[in-house]
Amino acid sequence: MTGQGRTLLGVGCGLAAGALWGLVFLAPELTAEFTPLQLAAGRYLAYGALAAALLAPRWRAVSAAIGRREWIALSWLSVLGNTLYYVLLASAVQMGGVAMTSVVVGFLPVAVTVIGSRDHGAVPLRRLIPSLAMGAAGVVCIAWQSLDAAAPGSEAQALVGLACAIGALASWTAYAVGNGRWLARMQHVSAHDWSLLTGVATGAQAIALAIPAALIGASAHASAEWVRFLAVSGGVAIFASIVGNAFWNRASRLLPLTLVGQMILFETLFALLYGFLWEQRWPTAAELAAIGLMVASVVTCVSAHRPRQGVPHAQDQQA
Repeated sequence: MTGQGRTLLGVGCGLAAGALWGLVFLAPELTAEFTPLQLAAGRYLAYGALAAALLAPRWRAVSAAIGRREWIALSWLSVLGNTLYYVLLASAVQMGGVAMTSVVVGFLPVAVTVIGSRDHGAVPLRRLIPSLAMGAAGVVCIAWQSLDAAAPGSEAQALVGLACAIGALASWTAYAVGNGRWLARMQHVSAHDWSLLTGVATGAQAIALAIPAALIGASAHASAEWVRFLAVSGGVAIFASIVGNAFWNRASRLLPLTLVGQMILFETLFALLYGFLWEQRWPTAAELAAIGLMVASVVTCVSAHRPRQGVPHAQDQQA
């Protein structure tokens, strides 16, 4: 395959991954009758079961390469990148909306680069100042829009939603950095198998999460609501966690890291598209400004980062 062909195929895979991952942001709106804990438990029970089924034929060979230390790492990575992240994300969507949440979480590449700027040979932090300034301005725009659009008396809820979105960004950033470093150590385990092992660890946590999810804030639901909940949980597990990860792994193998980082924009843009279609509206001026600043922030960050080999990229599994 020619270099141009590899690039086109890699971009296509990155676009497909982003389109599927964007569904994650819409899921809490589709199942608004359920709590974030219930949404996380349902999604990750399904993901864990699917990951275990895919690993079952090769379980002995794959598990032989994983020791106690690695399982501990997989457990905390699962909390940061899946369980905690999705509880915060679902809370942010339900309290602040899809647009606000997706824009805030869309600053992930910049956040990961800032954390990585402390590593040896990293881009000096001063070169990231333009990117950080645009990112901060984007958050201010989306925060202002969120508060302005809030119903009278619900401004506090909008602020809590914004805080949850920032918490989700922090949680996923910690996962991305930690997971990237573990992947660098685990050269004998494929990125796909590491992603499935993370799914198994997440599924085990979801079993424990199911008990408080059934008790905290739970209410009675009609049969149709349960059917929709099960369909959304299974659909997100299959399309976002399994198929989306497969496209992302393929893109990661075909593209240089600096270009792979830009592919994350597709997730945010598709999440925004789905959100606006669901709400049947056009973006506001403040939302457009926030989106423009987010895109400019990420692209500027990648440009500043280009002289290096790239920020350790660990997104073999998205939330």
